[in-house]
Amino acid sequence: MLGFYLLLAFSPSSGPGRLLDHWLNIRLVFTFPGLVIASVIYSLPFMVNPLLAGFRNLPADLNEASRTLGKSDWTTLIRVLLPCLRAPLVTGAVLSFAHTIGEFGVVMMIGGSIPGVTRVASVAIYDEVQSTHYPEANHYALALLALSFSVLLPVYLINYRHNKSPL
Repeated sequence: MLGFYLLLAFSPSSGPGRLLDHWLNIRLVFTFPGLVIASVIYSLPFMVNPLLAGFRNLPADLNEASRTLGKSDWTTLIRVLLPCLRAPLVTGAVLSFAHTIGEFGVVMMIGGSIPGVTRVASVAIYDEVQSTHYPEANHYALALLALSFSVLLPVYLINYRHNKSPL
């Protein structure tokens, strides 16, 4: 569903797509940059939730101390709060990446399946299954599974050690 609406929005025949195409000479439909932007939009909730949890867990004293020292809101955010959110930032980025790896709908709608340009593993799996080349589809799927685990496992281990309270 989201892929369809992004396709409509990015299309040169729509308002936003026409604006990008005519004024900025940027075409997002069936291009790699369009695929990246659509994937970021699609995976945004996986980044936002860890960040919200991280902001909620920050002590209010940090913000108050920074303001007491005369720092602006922007300086407080960049120099005080964001460095304290390193773990939630990494967690959100890794979750977003792992979520996007297996995405199919948005990828097909925005990127299509142009070999060497926008063909990604999830689309390759689909193509192999449609062609009844199950061993090849299995290889792609196992590679995606291994990549997802290799990206997620270190993050979960680091978070586990970080959140583990001493007895």
